[in-house]
Amino acid sequence: MDLQTRKIEFVQEFLKLQSEEMISQFENLMKKKSSKTESVLKPMSLKELNSRIDKSEQDFKTGKFKTSAQLLEKYR
Repeated sequence: MDLQTRKIEFVQEFLKLQSEEMISQFENLMKKKSSKTESVLKPMSLKELNSRIDKSEQDFKTGKFKTSAQLLEKYR
């Protein structure tokens, strides 16, 4: 079963829930997961950002990249 189908089925089951406690638990889980992800990400300095841009441009010039079609094919 692909991810899109799983998400649709999850939402359908979620909409059937009648328990406020269960819905609160899902909300708390999502908030906890979201804040955990945000705490892992840290902002880049302008110098770091420019360095990444330069590296990306150099990689592109030297052919070190994949097209969107290649990426889509990989994850299908």
